[in-house]
Amino acid sequence: MNFETSRARALEKLNIFVENNLSEYSRLRNFDFGTDNRSNISCLSPYITHGIINEKEVIEKSLGKFSFIKNEKFIQEVLWRTYWKGWLELRPNVWSDYLIELNKIKGEFKNNQNYLNAIEGKTNIECFNAWINELKENNYLHNHTRMWFASIWIFTLELPWQLGAEFFMQHLYDGDAASNTLGWRWVAGIQTQGKHYLASEWNIKKFTNNRFNNIKLNENAPPKISRKTYSIIKQDFNNPQNIEDKSLLIFENNLAFEITDFQNNKFKKIYLISNKNENRSIKLSEKVMKFKSLLIEDQEQRLKTNSIDCEVIDISEIKNIENSYALYPTVGENLDFLSSNSLKIDFLYRKLDQYSWQYCNKGFFNFKNYIPKIISTFN
Repeated sequence: MNFETSRARALEKLNIFVENNLSEYSRLRNFDFGTDNRSNISCLSPYITHGIINEKEVIEKSLGKFSFIKNEKFIQEVLWRTYWKGWLELRPNVWSDYLIELNKIKGEFKNNQNYLNAIEGKTNIECFNAWINELKENNYLHNHTRMWFASIWIFTLELPWQLGAEFFMQHLYDGDAASNTLGWRWVAGIQTQGKHYLASEWNIKKFTNNRFNNIKLNENAPPKISRKTYSIIKQDFNNPQNIEDKSLLIFENNLAFEITDFQNNKFKKIYLISNKNENRSIKLSEKVMKFKSLLIEDQEQRLKTNSIDCEVIDISEIKNIENSYALYPTVGENLDFLSSNSLKIDFLYRKLDQYSWQYCNKGFFNFKNYIPKIISTFN
């Protein structure tokens, strides 16, 4: 499990997966064979999250190999993150409310032994302890394992989902506000009210090839209940008419300017924005911060190789930059910083997001019906 911090390596991983393993993806994707064998999944999410490669690139590469019908499950999984982001954009208060709840709960649980045992991998559930160590060591977990992990955390260890979501964000290379927060809400049963995900011993044994024993879980827990409901807030995701002669701010979610929709626009200068832990509500692990920093450096190097004037700056320095656009950072820590410091910036939105997010007003089942239509906009 080695996530090298360059676009070149990300593209290499994409090519290897499509050529060698994509054909078996639909059949094998739910199996977690362990860290020594990840060939059944792409492991591209840390790169997609940071925009090192994008969904369009990944999907087009897969369609160059197989038909849409054969690729449908893989394409759906790639666009899950796009869907979660759009869903949260239409209901941004879900994120801000989560941070308020987290702040309150953290004070209550800071000395809770059950919580401390969980984050140190000292529970009586062998598989859970192994996943804690795997997460800290590799900063990645198989998607199916994330569901098991969250379910055990919430329903067997009886810990608040908010703390589990924080733990994932602290350690995952691919952590983002939308996928992480909404994924935990979904397992708990409050994203789709009354529908939760319960991990079971037989399911874990089957899809880990019987790697674990001693899996005693609460397999009959009721879903968590939230009385909060969130109405859709109408948003304007339109771009300015004339995009020229200003500087451009790029946050950690768009670190490949050369594949953005704005690569042919002329900007005075590009600023790559680094966001330190002191500005974040959720403090990320040193390894995750280093990962982000190296990806920013890789983008800086590629821009300079192409003779583009660029500079890496701290997010606090944005207030000193006049006349600028920003590639939209999406709901999360970076947008929170801009809002809390009353920094008004014209955002530039990806075509994929502009088009996809209109279908994020309901569940994913509805969204996936529009995937062929979304893909048709690539050309």
